Amino acid sequence: MSRQGGDEFVVLLTEVGLSEDAAITARRMLQTVAQAHSVDQHDLHVTTSIGVSVFPDDGQDAETLIKNADTAMYQAKENGRQSYQFFKPAMNVRAVERQSIEESLRRALEREEFLVQYQPKVNLKTLEITGAEALIRWKHPVRGMVPPSDFIPIAEDCGLIVPIGNWVLREACKQARTWMDAGLPLATMAVNISAMEFRDEDFLDGVFRILRETGLDPAALELELTESVLMKRAESTQSILKILRGSGIQLAVDDFGTGYSSLSYLRKFPIDALKIDQSFIRQITTAPDETTIVTAVISMGRSLKLRVVAEGVETLEELTFLQAHQCEEAQGYYFSRPVLPERFAQLLKSGIPEAMLS
Repeated sequence: MSRQGGDEFVVLLTEVGLSEDAAITARRMLQTVAQAHSVDQHDLHVTTSIGVSVFPDDGQDAETLIKNADTAMYQAKENGRQSYQFFKPAMNVRAVERQSIEESLRRALEREEFLVQYQPKVNLKTLEITGAEALIRWKHPVRGMVPPSDFIPIAEDCGLIVPIGNWVLREACKQARTWMDAGLPLATMAVNISAMEFRDEDFLDGVFRILRETGLDPAALELELTESVLMKRAESTQSILKILRGSGIQLAVDDFGTGYSSLSYLRKFPIDALKIDQSFIRQITTAPDETTIVTAVISMGRSLKLRVVAEGVETLEELTFLQAHQCEEAQGYYFSRPVLPERFAQLLKSGIPEAMLS
């Protein structure tokens, strides 16, 4: 066994008769690593992903075997981590595609290929726009519009998500200040923060620097973090959130219900809002007998005095259900797709067209 670098290791198995033998070893390694590791009186839990390549089918030399195992390992990560994956030749096509996207990403910022679209958040009592969520888009000169799902995971893996996220935050704050200066009724601008951004040592300084440079009131900024981001290193997370909240910045839990199972953090952390993941909202239409999670989250949010926002609202049936259960806010295609700044400014001036709400 040798350390390849960072958190990557290479294991050479000799005298392996069948591929299944390698699978047995991989499963044992996953089980061993998954056990709690006690360090300085703290139980640490580690997940891992394993890629497997087999000689001679997957390579005739060490370099090729390691490269193919690495490719399979990335596939295992995409499959949800804590799993192993054997190399398949078709993966090389995806690996080449991935490398191409990564190389293009490294030039995208300087070439100004990114843009930000804004989706309105709507008050479900008044049906007025209360805020916006900033969403990054990539207009590649050859590929055209690249979906975020195709490039955000790659940006996170190679570390580019930090400068990209910093750019989005700056653009969103600048745009919010422009609309407010024009007298348009925008209360808050929401921006998603990834785990890597949140853990970056310059995160807090970067946020406050952007607020100073753009002149945006901290109370007009809402940072959205997922449960999994919040629950990593809970103690340091709590101190960071207190500093943010102390400055007036609002904090929301994004994709609520899809991540960490413990709810104790809702009292421990200074959270302002919960965003119900769209997969639960969809059940209102597709599985009306399975809406208990939505009603439970709304009820819990109200009892904890948290604002509850429904994501991905697409139908009148979903809207009516949410209004009946006193959910405060929503966003989704029913009201508006994410739009460019010019179109969003028109929505702020005129409101959501009544034809869309009937």
